Amino acid sequence: MSAYLRLRAVPAPALRNSPAWLERLFTSAPGTVPHRAGRHREEVLDTRCPDQERIYAGAPPHGPDVVLGGRPVFRTGRHAPPLLVLTAARTRGVAGFLTAADFDALWDTARGTLLPRYGGEGAEPEARRAFAEAHQELRAFYVRTAEHGDAVVKWPSEP
Repeated sequence: MSAYLRLRAVPAPALRNSPAWLERLFTSAPGTVPHRAGRHREEVLDTRCPDQERIYAGAPPHGPDVVLGGRPVFRTGRHAPPLLVLTAARTRGVAGFLTAADFDALWDTARGTLLPRYGGEGAEPEARRAFAEAHQELRAFYVRTAEHGDAVVKWPSEP
């Protein structure tokens, strides 16, 4: 997974299976495709993105696949990672998973793997806080998106 993951809410009826259309959700000038899609909700996971999936790795069922995964839509002629799409139904499932998830239990399972990468035990309060904030932001994004009945498109990208 790359360093950033951008997630955008898209009304389910507006969703297209076209890589070009999906890319324009993220690369067009403001007011074009996202405006036509009727949503402006977006979430961005920063450079911790590859490690955020470790928070969900121990969570059944298939934690990282549910939260950070999706159906791949491959881009023609590009070496970039595929765009990922979650239907409105899968988005509701992720919202339910994140709402029910116990972050403390998730952290306890992942901390041994994550702490060496983020400064060791002395830096645990700061690292835990950063991952907890990302978890809360993801939960808020997915819950809000599910309430609107929207799908989610994800763009893994380099910083």
